[in-house]
Amino acid sequence: MSVQLGVSGVPVIPQGTAYGLLIGLGIAFCGVILISIKVQKAYLSEDSSTSEMFMVANRSVGKGLTASAVFSSWMWINETVFSAAFCYKFGLAVPFIALMAALGVLAKIRVPYAHTSLEIIRMRYGKIGHIVFIVLNITNNIFGCASMILTGSQLIYGVSGMHFVAATILIPLGAVVLYTAVGGLKATFLTDYLHTAVALILIIYFTLTTLTHDAVGGLGGLYDKIVATASENIIARNYQGSLLTMKSVDAIIWGLILKFGNLALVVMDTAFWQKSFATEVRATVPGYNLAAIAIFGIPWGIGTVIGLTARAIHNTSIFPTYPGELSLDLVNAGLVMPYTIKALIGDKGIVAFFVLLFMALTSTVSSSMIAVSSILSFDLYKTYINPKASDKRLMKVSHLAVVFHTIFITGISLALNYGGANMTWIGYIRPIISCPGIIPLGLTLAWSKQTRLAAIASPILGFLTGLSVWLATAKSFYGTISIATTGSSFPALYGAIASFFSPAMYSVVISLYKPESFDWRRFLLIELAGEPKVDEEESSSPSRDDEKNTKIDTQSRSPQRNGIEVSESPSEDVSVAASDPEKEGAIGVGEKSTVNVLTNSDINTLDLDSVQHPFNDETLQELRRWYRIAWIFFVAVVLVTFVAWPLPLYRNYIFTKPFFSAWTTVAIIWQFGAFFAVVLYPLYDGRHEITKAYSGVWRAIGGKFNKTRVSGERR
Repeated sequence: MSVQLGVSGVPVIPQGTAYGLLIGLGIAFCGVILISIKVQKAYLSEDSSTSEMFMVANRSVGKGLTASAVFSSWMWINETVFSAAFCYKFGLAVPFIALMAALGVLAKIRVPYAHTSLEIIRMRYGKIGHIVFIVLNITNNIFGCASMILTGSQLIYGVSGMHFVAATILIPLGAVVLYTAVGGLKATFLTDYLHTAVALILIIYFTLTTLTHDAVGGLGGLYDKIVATASENIIARNYQGSLLTMKSVDAIIWGLILKFGNLALVVMDTAFWQKSFATEVRATVPGYNLAAIAIFGIPWGIGTVIGLTARAIHNTSIFPTYPGELSLDLVNAGLVMPYTIKALIGDKGIVAFFVLLFMALTSTVSSSMIAVSSILSFDLYKTYINPKASDKRLMKVSHLAVVFHTIFITGISLALNYGGANMTWIGYIRPIISCPGIIPLGLTLAWSKQTRLAAIASPILGFLTGLSVWLATAKSFYGTISIATTGSSFPALYGAIASFFSPAMYSVVISLYKPESFDWRRFLLIELAGEPKVDEEESSSPSRDDEKNTKIDTQSRSPQRNGIEVSESPSEDVSVAASDPEKEGAIGVGEKSTVNVLTNSDINTLDLDSVQHPFNDETLQELRRWYRIAWIFFVAVVLVTFVAWPLPLYRNYIFTKPFFSAWTTVAIIWQFGAFFAVVLYPLYDGRHEITKAYSGVWRAIGGKFNKTRVSGERR
């Protein structure tokens, strides 16, 4: 029996060109990252061969690069390609993330030396809790990453006719593996910046070129064409069937499901936690919040312009499907945007679209690679297989984990393809699978009363609750359970709500049944990855290489940091540093100086009153201030994007021409604002490092040139 895979649309780019672009772009980005790694190591003292650099970039990433990297990681296909597709389906109500900033800062206060969110779980809830959340995190990563690869391969198949198997293999197995395996987290920060810069330039190009095309005629011309073709574009369950209204039932439901899914992708993805751990103390909140504001410019601007333009021209001779119709299958496959670009911009436009598609795919996949690599190497291998693994050994396992995850995720993506799944169905099931862990994970850092049993049981019970509601609702509404019925909006929404909120109830009830309180100071016992244990004679004069490899925002560290460094890994050594004579018994965290070794059993008997936070009081006060700012910003974003902005427009109202022009103009301005925030500002923020690297490269080139010239003169 043959299986229908993807949607066979109208190819708008030759297969050979598609293969060349996919492979060529991969090789180009691999080359860029390899060069950047060489420059980093030679002139910026950043060595990706150490696990601390590989996993958390030595915690030295500034605001600008943080904003750019987070923006890139949020720039999923459904924020670019599918915003246009769903605007085409439901109208301009569709093309409409700050919680991680608050959680990231809280993590810096509570667990200054954490590498992954799972490390925090293990410290607080032990082995069983650790394993439960490993499963939750990996499942979230698998579905998030596989859905992007699945969608990308089906989209490439629909655009070029390239076989979906080839596309599925090439997307993750290209340069993503190479630059992630070799470069680590800092490599993904740098390539995320390149992704962001190129993608935003293309998005602005597509938006402006589409609007100024003769077939569109600017904002006024687009509005007139939408009004003129209103009878051909009736949207069920929109006010008066209009595209130009915010009162759209389907758009609201789809938007809510998307929000639940995106929240799960962020909070339950260890990559976002790692990026918050990798940032400087003062960079977490500004970086994440800049990205949260900037990201609105993508779905709002390009979704509105491309989606409505497609509605205006899809029945004209310039559209690729003419005289056939743009079917619902083609729309769901995401082909609205490439077909519109092909119709208005031509071949150069479709090549540029392919580049944009590559950027959206690789930014997501590379982030998933490093996240899963850290889970497999740090949370599984070092914790349960080889607790005494050296830094070099951890790096080798990390590299192998990237390759293993790539092969595994490719297989999952192929299985989903053969199973008939599409972006819509995966988008609907993902919140049900991923949301149950969000609240228990947040409470791990925010509520000392959450018990071990509550943290372990509540996400499992939450998942079962969400799954039951999802399937029962599909059965009740449609009389059967199938891919089609479970992929409907109402069952998916009810299931997502149950998966997200029910763990909160379970956690509180279970925690109150047998109360206990966690001492936050235990989190301070998490050590730096690969921290070398040195003899007492060496403790007074650590080597220069050691100082570089353990550089972690030294400006924010306490001037008096003598004390202890502890890990809770079974049978892992715990080192105690020489105490300051004036502060006998004081314990600091993260020290290199060691005088003797303790066993794991000493952790439970350790006097936590003696534990000192590695950050000084001034830094802690600043972090708490940023924490308050982050929560205020999060609440403000939620109120604005869910209440103050859309609800007043959710009424019997169709946009007038002046209001539509102003609405879309603000969206375009927002795109330019995003460009300044996450493309130009990072260059300014990192100007000193850029200058230092440039000077080093220039001196190296000049030195080689002089040697060659002197050698020639001697001859």
